Amino acid sequence: IPCEGCMERDNMSTGATMEFLLLGFSELLCLRVLLFLIFLIVHLVTLSGNMMIFVAVVMEPSRPPMLFFLCQLSVIELCYTLVIVPKALLSLLVVDGSTISFLGCAVQMHLFVALGGAECFLLVAMSYDRYVAICQPLHYVAVMSEGFCLRLAVLCCLGAFAIALGLTVAVFRLPFCQSHRINHFFCDVPAVLHLACTQSYAPELPLLAACVLLLLLPFLLILTSYVCIAVALLHVTSSVGRGKAFSTCVSHLAITLLHYGCATFIYIRPKSSYSPAQDKVVSLVYTNITPLLYPLIYSLRNKEIRGILRKMLRKKKIGQLN
Repeated sequence: IPCEGCMERDNMSTGATMEFLLLGFSELLCLRVLLFLIFLIVHLVTLSGNMMIFVAVVMEPSRPPMLFFLCQLSVIELCYTLVIVPKALLSLLVVDGSTISFLGCAVQMHLFVALGGAECFLLVAMSYDRYVAICQPLHYVAVMSEGFCLRLAVLCCLGAFAIALGLTVAVFRLPFCQSHRINHFFCDVPAVLHLACTQSYAPELPLLAACVLLLLLPFLLILTSYVCIAVALLHVTSSVGRGKAFSTCVSHLAITLLHYGCATFIYIRPKSSYSPAQDKVVSLVYTNITPLLYPLIYSLRNKEIRGILRKMLRKKKIGQLN
């Protein structure tokens, strides 16, 4: 049943001129300056951390598969924050919210979902790497070859971008109500779906399908990998060896729980339970705090990354002394 005041429009003819208004944090006018400074600092630290890991891995001549995947993860996080945070910062500077074009909103949604999906698939590839390293150590070098890792990385990106494109097209083919006020700081899928002129559950089906492909399926594959790892570790008699093997998985497990925890809360629920205030708070963690924690977790927990960073610092000190 179309909502009251729904406008009949042809996406092809009016999509180019149509605009959405991102309300952002317009209800927190007194905290705008403080929020802007906090977001800006977090954004700069996130960019610096991910850039540091990317440069460190690229400069390392011999890169094991986990470092290769970590480098790709850093690139995804860099792009991820650049897609969302600049517009969010702009919404804090404008009192009444910032406008975004129909096409701009669609592109932002597509990139956001595609990069998030690529990260989900990449976490699966990283869990498979841990599975082969612990359960099939003798075949590790042969299985996780450079060519195989490169193919996995490309498939992660292409698969996520294809699914995101299908979801974005499905969302933006819907008729929207007269009010184009998105109560969010970016074009998130639930926030845009909330404006759709329909009370049926049909528009949510593409989102449900995307959640199954991008969230549920990868999570089940990761869970399967860690069940196999846990079974293999039970047969390890040495507690030192068991602890050493498990410690290589801690960083990946922490990031997986952070990523899937926030994503599940936002996307796997019906439209009727949509809460703009709740969504904005969780999205803040999802798009700002989580990408900030990734480089911190990996730089502290990953032995290879710590070694590369120490090597870079030593080279810098030697250069300064010379």
